[in-house]
Amino acid sequence: MASVFQLTVLLLSFSLLISSSVSDDEKETHLHFYFHDIVVGVPPTAMRIAKATTTDVSLTGFGALVMMDDPLTEEPDRNSKLIGKAQGMYGLASQDEAGLLMAMNLVFVDGEFNGSTLSVLGRNAVFNDVREMPVIGGSGKFRFARGYALAKTHEFSLLTGNAVVEYNVHIRHE
Repeated sequence: MASVFQLTVLLLSFSLLISSSVSDDEKETHLHFYFHDIVVGVPPTAMRIAKATTTDVSLTGFGALVMMDDPLTEEPDRNSKLIGKAQGMYGLASQDEAGLLMAMNLVFVDGEFNGSTLSVLGRNAVFNDVREMPVIGGSGKFRFARGYALAKTHEFSLLTGNAVVEYNVHIRHE
């Protein structure tokens, strides 16, 4: 006959299994788009708003803070269909490599998710092939969102700092 301890462990394991699965009303969504960070251009979509006293002599730009309102498009071409904006900021947070602290809201302005947002907060080691950042929340159709965003540089100019980044975002939400 099973002991009380064994039954308790069995019931606890079963309850954890149930609570960790996707609920019936929860949706899984995959989003794919291109992020355009225009530092030099008309109009610029990312501007440095602060810097440390040592930023200009740092090999990594450590201490700079940039505010952004970057377009999100369906294709890599900046003139392709606009689906949203990445609004927020990034700081150059590493003294050893090009590592950013990203804090941004992905604000959708077209289609099924018009008016909804996703919040992303995490580290972006920009010279890594693929970077993963956590999605920590959302609003509208993305209420209670959680998941991850995979960023891959599509195009980058060392001369201007302009970049086009491909994003694949995987989330669970209400």
